[in-house]
Amino acid sequence: MIATGCSGRSQRAPGSLLPEQQQEPALSGDGRKLAVIADQRGRATVQLNDLRDGRSLPLRHLNRNQPHSSPSLSWNGRYLAVIVQRGNRRMVLIEDRLNGRAHPLRLPSGRNPVRLSLAPDARQLAVQTAERGRWQVEILDLSGILEPDNPGGLRRSTPMESTP
Repeated sequence: MIATGCSGRSQRAPGSLLPEQQQEPALSGDGRKLAVIADQRGRATVQLNDLRDGRSLPLRHLNRNQPHSSPSLSWNGRYLAVIVQRGNRRMVLIEDRLNGRAHPLRLPSGRNPVRLSLAPDARQLAVQTAERGRWQVEILDLSGILEPDNPGGLRRSTPMESTP
């Protein structure tokens, strides 16, 4: 994948030189992190890359429950929201990369998440759902669960990543 900006410069996304397929890109608000869905041993798996140095960043809670789909990142990439499969049930999982916690979100009444979008500050999550052939979008308030991830805010290093 080659990115071309208005300036005419282009840059390859990390890992794009490999023969693996990448899809569903999600860019953090600050433009420093890129999440993609890639095929790993026949399973759709989310990968997170640091665009500054091309490193693949570890994810503690997303090494299982594949397939993954619809990744979404907060402003600094502290939070990664993704749809995971647990058994025959799809659910939303948000990984807090700063403190290493996972926040699984089950939707009520058997609704299945199809696509999601995390607000840049991680205070809300828009989830497209499907239930009995009907599509709808729900907005979930995450302010009681997650700390805000604001641009230019205090940025601490995660146990898995050092920040220059």
